[in-house]
Amino acid sequence: MEKMTFALFFGNRGFFPGDLVASAREEVREAVQSAGCDTLELPADLTRFGAVESIDEGLKYAKFLEEHRGEYDGVILSLPNFGDESGAATALKDCGVPILIQAYPDEAGKMNVSQRRDAFCGKISIADVFGQSGIKFTVFEPHTCHPNSPEFSEQLVTFAQVCNIVKKMKRLNVGSIGIRPTAFKTIRYDEVALQKQGINVEAFDLYQLFDLYHKVDSQSAAFAEAQVKIRKSSDVSRVPQDRMEKITRLYLAIKELVRQYHLDAVGIRCWSDMQEVIGITPCLVNGILSMEGIPVACETDICNAIAMVALQAAAGESALIMDWNNNFGNDPNKCILFHCGNVPPSQMAGSGTVTSHALIDKGRDIEVGWGCNQGRVRQGPLTYLSSKTSDGKLSFYIGEGRVTDDPIEDAFFGCAGVVEIPNLQKVLLGVCKNGYRHHVSLTIAPVEKALREALTNYLGYEVEEF
Repeated sequence: MEKMTFALFFGNRGFFPGDLVASAREEVREAVQSAGCDTLELPADLTRFGAVESIDEGLKYAKFLEEHRGEYDGVILSLPNFGDESGAATALKDCGVPILIQAYPDEAGKMNVSQRRDAFCGKISIADVFGQSGIKFTVFEPHTCHPNSPEFSEQLVTFAQVCNIVKKMKRLNVGSIGIRPTAFKTIRYDEVALQKQGINVEAFDLYQLFDLYHKVDSQSAAFAEAQVKIRKSSDVSRVPQDRMEKITRLYLAIKELVRQYHLDAVGIRCWSDMQEVIGITPCLVNGILSMEGIPVACETDICNAIAMVALQAAAGESALIMDWNNNFGNDPNKCILFHCGNVPPSQMAGSGTVTSHALIDKGRDIEVGWGCNQGRVRQGPLTYLSSKTSDGKLSFYIGEGRVTDDPIEDAFFGCAGVVEIPNLQKVLLGVCKNGYRHHVSLTIAPVEKALREALTNYLGYEVEEF
């Protein structure tokens, strides 16, 4: 994940002692910086105590934020005491980024007039006024926590994830390379609905990609560097040399298309034209690009390319796209997720082995499917996410589970993993009844909380519950 910068805001009520604000400035700054984030702070002498306790001081803070527009990813609204609702709303109504409200707890033995904080109550009041004013904000459990506490550290991690999701998702530029595979009506989508959400889709014919592919200079330093990178990513010892050259050309061609059009993610028509024309599959290339921060969805699944961006932004880890593919014996909460071989190498259990696509090669005289990275998904907690367009809107479903260490028989083709998901049968019922695709995106990290907050509260998407 990119390093986040938080603008720090401190609320105050005029009759509370100034030393509460002074100590809060130090404590919150230290907590944020200890979490690996940068801070942006109003100069302490610009308002009384460097806090906001009136509309006039709120206007000063708003001007300060405007002068630093683009330099901060979120705002942490800290309440050392009750705080002033009108001043806070004036200061932050146009900040344009997520806001986390943190309230200090009162301490037993310090409940007299000079030491009591009342931030417990003040947080509710500010949240109420923000709601009335249409200002989006984030609150987490527990209701009050000290900046030095483990609870606040956890809140900071989740809030940083929220801010990164919102930052990445607000203005997306997605490339559709080729039309969907003809038989796959399941991954159809509404391009205009996406545009209304700030998600632009650039559509390319596969031959535009093939043109870039043929223009790659195989004698260049960039080509040599790409070959080294690909060889290090997986076991390519079985791949014929001419196919290695083709895989490298494809990798550089997609990178060039991404560069030219400033793409944030890609959906690609990965079969069967590619095999017929250039004689390889893009699976390994897709996985490497996803590992490098350019999510690539198979079978031109643009909606799951969008989900992959959100997952990657939340976790700071590569996202992958797979099929809901097989039951796992009689266990109702386990199934096998599978795809041909596009899993990012960083998300695999050990090194993958690059093979030719057994299903595409079946019945042919020559092998045209080299490029599948075969292996298993690494064990760990997972978050899954998928989306669709329907009736002019973009919606999602989301959940958590884990990739298990259950073995899958060696004869099972492609890259796969056994996953365990609570109430899996209800999830699958919801996928079927609500018109979602056979694909699902995931990342090996527990980030559902941040995704829900970002997608629903700040981006305004529907997250369906199964």
